[in-house]
Amino acid sequence: MHARALLIALLVLATPAVAAQTPAPAASAEPAYAAGDAWIDRQLEDIDAYAQRYPASFVDELARYLDVRRGYADAVLKAPGWRAGDLYFACAWAQATHQPCRTLVRARSDDVSRAWQAVLATQGEPDNLAYRAVRHAIVASYDRWERPIVLDARLREQLGDAAQRLARARAAHAPAEAADAP
Repeated sequence: MHARALLIALLVLATPAVAAQTPAPAASAEPAYAAGDAWIDRQLEDIDAYAQRYPASFVDELARYLDVRRGYADAVLKAPGWRAGDLYFACAWAQATHQPCRTLVRARSDDVSRAWQAVLATQGEPDNLAYRAVRHAIVASYDRWERPIVLDARLREQLGDAAQRLARARAAHAPAEAADAP
């Protein structure tokens, strides 16, 4: 019995040493999404985390605001190589460029390991206005999810802080009678 306890203690003590000798996985030189905008790439990573925790809310967001059928979203998310951030970006970009989400999904489905910049290049030269629309869509989604988001200086200038965005949203949805009141 005493030898067994000694053996367990040695294994426990040796484990960190073995783990320390194991090389860490190499950091990817390219962001996971490489959409052509570092801020968007960071948000897409966070969207993945949100969708894992709240899958129904994520699919609702796509259906309500990015014009994607729920069944289609579920099917794409189950396909190999597709993450929530990929689908969000495909549909937000498609909406920003006035095309169906399926067009972007098909363009990337040929090789799901391709970075989004490469996929967008097949669609023509990416437009700064489309990037702006995607950034605004992401902020709006975070506001609806009541999820904190850090805006860069340009987005703060364009959209204001969270309180300003909330006030504008409430005003936009206020009943017509409230607007007519003195």
